[in-house]
Amino acid sequence: MKITSLDPQSNGVLSIVADDGRIGRFDVSPYLEDEAFEDLRHPEEFVKVFNGGYFIEWECGADLSADTIEAHWQIIDTAPPRATACQETP
Repeated sequence: MKITSLDPQSNGVLSIVADDGRIGRFDVSPYLEDEAFEDLRHPEEFVKVFNGGYFIEWECGADLSADTIEAHWQIIDTAPPRATACQETP
């Protein structure tokens, strides 16, 4: 899975759109007990997230792979997949 869109919510949840059109939510709160994610307990730090496509990373250095997210997210909808530069358009 490749993450095309990432939007941090105020409740410790990430809204995510995958390149295949799946739209879902990933709850980060179970990870907040881990020392590496400790800074993310503060909402002002949680929103400082970067989308690397196949991973996400916070300014504090905490990160999650797209594989981890895909294994534990809740799919809520689907949208048509986005065309990429490598795909032909009719």
